[in-house]
Amino acid sequence: MPILKTEHLTRRFGELEAVRDVTLSVEEGEIFGLLGPNGAGKSTIIKMLTTLLPPTSGVASVGGFDVVHEAGKVRRLIGYVPQMLSADGTLTGRENLGIFAKLYDIPKAQRSGRIDDALRFMGLTDAGNKMVRNYSGGMIRRLEIAQSVLHHPKVLILDEPTLGLDPAARGAVWDHIRRLRDDYGTTILLTTHEMEEADILCSRVAIMHLGRLAAVGSPADLKASVGPSATLDDVFIFYAGELLETGESYRETARRRRTARRVG
Repeated sequence: MPILKTEHLTRRFGELEAVRDVTLSVEEGEIFGLLGPNGAGKSTIIKMLTTLLPPTSGVASVGGFDVVHEAGKVRRLIGYVPQMLSADGTLTGRENLGIFAKLYDIPKAQRSGRIDDALRFMGLTDAGNKMVRNYSGGMIRRLEIAQSVLHHPKVLILDEPTLGLDPAARGAVWDHIRRLRDDYGTTILLTTHEMEEADILCSRVAIMHLGRLAAVGSPADLKASVGPSATLDDVFIFYAGELLETGESYRETARRRRTARRVG
């Protein structure tokens, strides 16, 4: 059953049509990938689904609630991990989680337990009382995911969840994303430029090009549609006509994400 739906979703910025007539659905408990080059419309769709930006036309819903007319109900159902840094390096991991617990209106009596559970689930128990500026890039990303799931959202939206991480850290984040789906039934929508990531994690992907959906399907079906030995990179080139773009410190993580944000 779809938990996230869009119908003819469109967003214009003056003469620029950033998202054009996008209709898609994401099933409950699915890990769904949104792929495309910079400027394809991925971030604009995410901003509309997270109620940060109203559509120009068309509709979108999360858990049956309209993102425009029932925005408050949508926000209670979703967790969002943006591409730019959302953890404060001058605080400990536990203190960062405490701030988010207050923002999510988690009852005071439940906050400590929720924070302990989130740290344990993301493998950060031993680092909880350490300053985040001393975390590795992978630990920061896991903390940001922990922040976003404190209120037990039904849908988790991840914008480039492993951007700038080394292979070991990337694999650890993948494991925790799968556990969120398997242990809690969380539906996950993620954007990525990493084809390996999409192939390993996602049950289905949508490829965007110039604001439109170019193709939707499972990685296996999309590869089969291109050729017997096709990779997901080949699929992207076939449908979108261009190539995708492809342990650091807190400061390095912040700089890398700012750069990525600036270019698209």
